Amino acid sequence: MDTGTEGGTGRAGPAWVGLPGGLLTVRRLLLVLWMSLFAVVTALVLGLTAGPGWAALGGFWLLVLAWGWGMLARNWRSWRYAERADDLLISRGVLWREETVVPYGRMQLVEVTSGPLERRFGLASVQLHTAAAATDARIPGLAPEEAERLRDRLTELGEARSAGL
Repeated sequence: MDTGTEGGTGRAGPAWVGLPGGLLTVRRLLLVLWMSLFAVVTALVLGLTAGPGWAALGGFWLLVLAWGWGMLARNWRSWRYAERADDLLISRGVLWREETVVPYGRMQLVEVTSGPLERRFGLASVQLHTAAAATDARIPGLAPEEAERLRDRLTELGEARSAGL
Protein backbone atom coordinates (compact mmCIF):
# COMPACT_ATOMS: atom_id res chain seq x y z
CA MET A 1 0.00 0.00 0.00
CA ASP A 2 1.45 3.37 -1.07
CA THR A 3 0.89 6.09 1.51
CA GLY A 4 2.63 8.81 -0.52
CA THR A 5 5.49 9.10 1.97
CA GLU A 6 9.18 8.37 1.62
CA GLY A 7 10.19 5.15 3.38
CA GLY A 8 7.41 5.41 5.96
CA THR A 9 9.03 8.50 7.54
CA GLY A 10 5.91 10.60 7.23
CA ARG A 11 7.56 12.99 4.75
CA ALA A 12 5.68 13.49 1.52
CA GLY A 13 7.48 12.19 -1.58
CA PRO A 14 8.27 14.39 -4.56
CA ALA A 15 5.46 15.42 -6.91
CA TRP A 16 6.53 13.68 -10.13
CA VAL A 17 5.54 15.14 -13.50
CA GLY A 18 5.49 12.93 -16.59
CA LEU A 19 6.19 14.00 -20.15
CA PRO A 20 3.39 14.97 -22.55
CA GLY A 21 2.41 12.53 -25.30
CA GLY A 22 3.91 14.58 -28.13
CA LEU A 23 7.37 13.12 -27.55
CA LEU A 24 6.02 9.58 -27.95
CA THR A 25 4.26 10.60 -31.17
CA VAL A 26 7.48 12.05 -32.65
CA ARG A 27 9.56 9.02 -31.69
CA ARG A 28 6.98 6.60 -33.11
CA LEU A 29 6.79 8.60 -36.33
CA LEU A 30 10.57 8.39 -36.73
CA LEU A 31 10.46 4.65 -35.97
CA VAL A 32 7.82 4.06 -38.67
CA LEU A 33 9.69 6.15 -41.24
CA TRP A 34 13.09 4.49 -40.64
CA MET A 35 11.81 0.92 -40.36
CA SER A 36 9.66 1.33 -43.50
CA LEU A 37 12.68 2.67 -45.38
CA PHE A 38 14.86 -0.22 -44.16
CA ALA A 39 12.16 -2.75 -45.11
CA VAL A 40 11.82 -1.39 -48.65
CA VAL A 41 15.58 -1.12 -49.23
CA THR A 42 16.24 -4.60 -47.83
CA ALA A 43 13.45 -6.11 -49.93
CA LEU A 44 14.65 -4.36 -53.09
CA VAL A 45 18.32 -5.22 -52.65
CA LEU A 46 17.68 -8.86 -51.74
CA GLY A 47 14.95 -9.21 -54.38
CA LEU A 48 17.24 -7.94 -57.14
CA THR A 49 20.44 -9.71 -56.04
CA ALA A 50 19.33 -12.99 -54.43
CA GLY A 51 15.89 -13.56 -55.92
CA PRO A 52 12.29 -12.71 -55.13
CA GLY A 53 12.00 -15.20 -52.27
CA TRP A 54 14.73 -13.43 -50.33
CA ALA A 55 12.87 -10.12 -50.59
CA ALA A 56 10.57 -11.35 -47.81
CA LEU A 57 13.44 -10.80 -45.36
CA GLY A 58 12.62 -7.10 -45.59
CA GLY A 59 9.75 -8.03 -43.27
CA PHE A 60 12.31 -8.33 -40.46
CA TRP A 61 12.24 -4.56 -40.13
CA LEU A 62 8.47 -4.67 -39.68
CA LEU A 63 9.01 -6.98 -36.70
CA VAL A 64 11.54 -4.49 -35.33
CA LEU A 65 8.91 -1.78 -35.80
CA ALA A 66 6.32 -3.75 -33.81
CA TRP A 67 8.81 -4.41 -30.99
CA GLY A 68 10.05 -0.80 -30.99
CA TRP A 69 6.49 0.56 -30.86
CA GLY A 70 5.94 -0.98 -27.44
CA MET A 71 9.45 -0.22 -26.19
CA LEU A 72 9.10 3.46 -27.03
CA ALA A 73 5.92 3.62 -24.96
CA ARG A 74 7.66 2.01 -21.97
CA ASN A 75 10.61 4.39 -22.31
CA TRP A 76 8.35 7.44 -22.60
CA ARG A 77 6.41 6.43 -19.46
CA SER A 78 9.68 6.09 -17.54
CA TRP A 79 10.65 9.78 -18.00
CA ARG A 80 9.56 12.08 -15.18
CA TYR A 81 10.85 15.01 -13.17
CA ALA A 82 10.12 16.59 -9.80
CA GLU A 83 10.90 20.02 -8.42
CA ARG A 84 11.87 19.83 -4.75
CA ALA A 85 12.86 22.57 -2.31
CA ASP A 86 16.62 22.33 -2.97
CA ASP A 87 17.01 20.32 -6.17
CA LEU A 88 15.46 18.97 -9.35
CA LEU A 89 15.03 15.21 -9.78
CA ILE A 90 15.00 13.60 -13.23
CA SER A 91 14.16 9.91 -13.49
CA ARG A 92 14.25 7.74 -16.61
CA GLY A 93 14.98 4.27 -17.89
CA VAL A 94 13.24 0.94 -18.29
CA LEU A 95 15.93 -1.71 -17.82
CA TRP A 96 18.53 0.57 -16.25
CA ARG A 97 16.81 3.16 -14.07
CA GLU A 98 18.69 6.44 -13.82
CA GLU A 99 17.82 9.17 -11.40
CA THR A 100 19.66 12.48 -11.58
CA VAL A 101 19.58 15.00 -8.76
CA VAL A 102 20.57 18.53 -9.78
CA PRO A 103 20.96 20.96 -6.84
CA TYR A 104 19.66 24.41 -7.76
CA GLY A 105 22.79 26.08 -6.41
CA ARG A 106 25.00 24.08 -8.81
CA MET A 107 23.17 25.08 -11.99
CA GLN A 108 25.18 27.36 -14.25
CA LEU A 109 23.01 27.47 -17.35
CA VAL A 110 19.46 26.39 -18.20
CA GLU A 111 18.64 26.23 -21.93
CA VAL A 112 15.41 25.64 -23.80
CA THR A 113 16.03 24.08 -27.21
CA SER A 114 13.68 23.02 -29.98
CA GLY A 115 14.81 21.51 -33.27
CA PRO A 116 12.76 21.61 -36.48
CA LEU A 117 10.91 18.35 -35.78
CA GLU A 118 10.26 19.34 -32.16
CA ARG A 119 8.90 22.73 -33.26
CA ARG A 120 6.65 21.03 -35.81
CA PHE A 121 5.06 18.99 -33.01
CA GLY A 122 5.04 21.81 -30.45
CA LEU A 123 7.81 20.40 -28.23
CA ALA A 124 10.90 21.77 -26.50
CA SER A 125 13.68 20.40 -24.31
CA VAL A 126 15.23 21.83 -21.16
CA GLN A 127 19.00 21.34 -20.88
CA LEU A 128 20.63 21.90 -17.47
CA HIS A 129 24.36 22.62 -17.27
CA THR A 130 26.26 22.37 -14.01
CA ALA A 131 29.88 22.83 -12.96
CA ALA A 132 30.54 19.12 -13.48
CA ALA A 133 29.89 18.05 -17.08
CA ALA A 134 28.91 14.55 -15.93
CA THR A 135 25.88 15.91 -14.09
CA ASP A 136 24.36 17.82 -16.99
CA ALA A 137 20.73 16.79 -17.36
CA ARG A 138 18.05 17.07 -20.01
CA ILE A 139 14.25 16.89 -19.99
CA PRO A 140 12.97 16.27 -23.54
CA GLY A 141 9.52 16.63 -25.06
CA LEU A 142 7.96 19.37 -22.95
CA ALA A 143 5.39 21.85 -24.16
CA PRO A 144 7.26 25.11 -24.98
CA GLU A 145 5.32 27.02 -22.31
CA GLU A 146 6.24 24.44 -19.64
CA ALA A 147 9.88 24.41 -20.79
CA GLU A 148 10.06 28.21 -20.50
CA ARG A 149 8.32 28.17 -17.10
CA LEU A 150 10.72 25.51 -15.86
CA ARG A 151 13.73 27.42 -17.23
CA ASP A 152 12.64 30.63 -15.51
CA ARG A 153 11.90 28.86 -12.21
CA LEU A 154 15.17 26.92 -12.22
CA THR A 155 17.15 30.04 -13.09
CA GLU A 156 15.48 31.97 -10.29
CA LEU A 157 16.08 29.18 -7.76
CA GLY A 158 19.65 28.74 -8.98
CA GLU A 159 20.44 32.42 -8.50
CA ALA A 160 18.88 32.40 -5.02
CA ARG A 161 20.79 29.27 -3.92
CA SER A 162 24.15 30.34 -5.34
CA ALA A 163 23.95 33.83 -3.82
CA GLY A 164 25.03 32.43 -0.46
CA LEU A 165 28.21 30.83 -1.82
